[in-house]
Amino acid sequence: MTDIKSMNLSELTAYLVENGFEKFRAKQVLGWVKQDAADFDAMKNIPQKLRDFLKDNTYLACAEIVRIQRSKLDDTVKYLFRLYDGEYVEGVLMRYHHGRTICISSQVGCKMGCTFCATGKSGFSRSLTASEMIAQIRSAEIDCGERISNVVMMGMGEPFDNYDNVIRFLRLVSSEDSLCIGMRHITISTCGIVPRIRDFADLRLQCGLSVSLHAPHDEQRSRTMPVNRRYPITELMNAVRYYIDKTNRRVTFEYALIDGENDSDESAAALAQLLKGLLCHVNLIPVNSVTGAEYRKSSIKRQQAFVNILSSAGINATVRRSLGADIDAACGQLKRNYMKGDV
Repeated sequence: MTDIKSMNLSELTAYLVENGFEKFRAKQVLGWVKQDAADFDAMKNIPQKLRDFLKDNTYLACAEIVRIQRSKLDDTVKYLFRLYDGEYVEGVLMRYHHGRTICISSQVGCKMGCTFCATGKSGFSRSLTASEMIAQIRSAEIDCGERISNVVMMGMGEPFDNYDNVIRFLRLVSSEDSLCIGMRHITISTCGIVPRIRDFADLRLQCGLSVSLHAPHDEQRSRTMPVNRRYPITELMNAVRYYIDKTNRRVTFEYALIDGENDSDESAAALAQLLKGLLCHVNLIPVNSVTGAEYRKSSIKRQQAFVNILSSAGINATVRRSLGADIDAACGQLKRNYMKGDV
């Protein structure tokens, strides 16, 4: 079956013409897609022959909201989305002064196995299509009744492990045929898939790049991030420099502060040395509670000491405010395993 929501206008036109239909039908079909048509029978200005063809050969990808959790601490909302094949992903809607931001998933589960992340502990099923990523945004917009202006790909999955679909998503979601969310309002987070960082740099897209670093030394990073054994820090930093040189865009480094693991003065000094001279920002994240992991977040005093060391070395750093922690919607808390009674 063909996922027509992942096609742009020219691709859908070619597909329909190849199957004996008029060119202009593609624009009609996409018009219904933009109106959130739930099935092909709703497309009233489409001839029955074409509707029957679409029903037999294509499908309309969806992200059906089956559970909503609203934080009592802030204005954060966590959604459980059911996909067309019965798989589930989670997404998080946040409110900032500049508008609504949604954190979406790119895979059902994750292969990367980071020890502080619930998604990695819940296994991997499959990657999402471009249209399934867009569907998460659109479903959340319909629920909240507001336009979503910013997207972060920091939910379930490793975006660069689903590279082709993610690039297709970026091109689609920013187009007039879709949600018209400019690439400058989209950020992709990666744990450090080095070849894909270089490929991404070559595209020179205008979206943001965030790199999950979490340690300044290989031995330390490999304990919590298995990906480091394949792409150690030296290779990762070379790829980041290549990205900055190609795009002249600032990179954000995510750094989860774990008590007694990576939050010492020595770690801060080593991190400052590692990032010296780079066009970057460090986003410090007090590690969140994850079932099966015994990590504890660094104390407020230790967090501030870490920031001070980086700042004194000329490295821009801030501590991220944790949103939605009471509904397991904070960084690293999304998961793919659900009991039947959960939905």
